[in-house]
Amino acid sequence: MELFRIRRDIPFMRHALVLNAVSIITFVLAVFFLATRGLHLSIEFTGGTVMEVGYTQSADLGKIRETIGGLGYTDAQVQNFGTSQDVMIRLPLRSEAGQTSAAQSEQVMAALKAADAGAELKRVEFVGPQIGKELFADGAMALLFVIVGIIAYLAIRFEWKFAVAAIIANLHDVVIILGFFAYFQWEFSLSVLAAVLAVLGYSVNESVVIFDRIREYFRKFRKIGTAEVIDKAITSTISRTIITHGSTQIMVLSMLLFGGPSLHYFAVALTIGILFGIYSSVFVAAAIAMWLGVTREDLVKPKKKDEGEPELP
Repeated sequence: MELFRIRRDIPFMRHALVLNAVSIITFVLAVFFLATRGLHLSIEFTGGTVMEVGYTQSADLGKIRETIGGLGYTDAQVQNFGTSQDVMIRLPLRSEAGQTSAAQSEQVMAALKAADAGAELKRVEFVGPQIGKELFADGAMALLFVIVGIIAYLAIRFEWKFAVAAIIANLHDVVIILGFFAYFQWEFSLSVLAAVLAVLGYSVNESVVIFDRIREYFRKFRKIGTAEVIDKAITSTISRTIITHGSTQIMVLSMLLFGGPSLHYFAVALTIGILFGIYSSVFVAAAIAMWLGVTREDLVKPKKKDEGEPELP
């Protein structure tokens, strides 16, 4: 399916060096912010108190956040849990104030009942920092396994040069997402980690589409160079890219605008990942494959002559 067809190939590879220089600068800045500012981890990773509060009618999340914020909890997470009458509240640790988890929950419940007499505490749990460290380690391990799987898949399906190019492009996307979160000190939660893993798969899918088209055009056009083949392949996928990424971004944008605080940073991470995923698939992955010296022979293997087949005179 195509919305339009571009008749003349766009010379993407002519500008690859300049655009990759921009990518390197952006990547270095992201690493710098990660090293100097670090990630603002949520209580899933740092530990804290989890409360489930029930109301006799639909809960006013904005009012609840305002009430909890008045107690000094600027990083508290408030979201519906199951129904509109049930609310999940996550409070960060306040060890510097010498306050225990039980004291936290009692203080918050007193304030919530003062604001709405229908508030009722259903459950309270304490998440220790050790559990948070294990979650962070498990998340990092999941990210590593995804990266290794992508490398193996691309090396088998295409060729090692494409595998190296694609994984560099994908890591470029992930580090830049994390760099944004470090620079703006946005909260990094499990949902954001899920978005980062989704971006990895999403970005490699775009690279696979372009690589497939490059292989197809290597077979079809035998008298043009590698850069021209890559330009032709990318140009021919632009319509598909606009349809796929545009429809995905519309869905992500709806979560960003109407999903509330619980989905806000998840949607932000996906938005950054989608935009840089398109950029990296075109200007990073394809360009690196070209610089690694990918050729027609790497993708189109010559047919082996049967041993019993007689030679032509």
